[in-house]
Amino acid sequence: MAEILVRLQKLYPDARCSLDYADPLQLLVATILSAQCTDARVNQVTPALFRRYPAARDFAAADPGALEDAIRSTGFYRNKARSLIACCRQLVAHHDGRVPADLDSLVQLPGIGRKTANVVLGNAFGIPGVVVDTHVARLARLLALTVQTDPNKIERDLMEVVPRGEWTQLAHLFIVHGRRVCVARRPRCAECVLNDLCPSSQV
Repeated sequence: MAEILVRLQKLYPDARCSLDYADPLQLLVATILSAQCTDARVNQVTPALFRRYPAARDFAAADPGALEDAIRSTGFYRNKARSLIACCRQLVAHHDGRVPADLDSLVQLPGIGRKTANVVLGNAFGIPGVVVDTHVARLARLLALTVQTDPNKIERDLMEVVPRGEWTQLAHLFIVHGRRVCVARRPRCAECVLNDLCPSSQV
């Protein structure tokens, strides 16, 4: 695991969260919108969205139809609008409109699972968390870091082998590597810096 991290950090020294945000609420909203949608598309939508709804209270009081129209291009916009409104109503009611900086409180918010919570904790608050998205889950299995398919179990397995200080960065590294080299449909094993460490390598 240590060698995997060293090699990927050398290859991707600027790996970071690719969602644009200025505060924890913006990151929370952007992460909800990123489900089944590219980060690039979300980044096209959020500047106007955040101007229209600058605070949790604004999202909480939003007209559902207007919010749906504002986020339509991210897909699944009805479900996402419902989640955003319900989540922000909880933030207003229980957290004075602020995003809490602890996992237990975050996952109690409507529409927020451990993945979204760890994105927010790691990137907005600097609190380490292992984010398990499709890229992280796939690479973790290919590298034999887990045999699990359940994201929560994969998260626990990775927490055992990855130093806590690297938990947040791990996802950034695996995501960029999964997009550029270890592509799901046709992994480019011959170009991969991990091919000698990967049990699944086709080299």
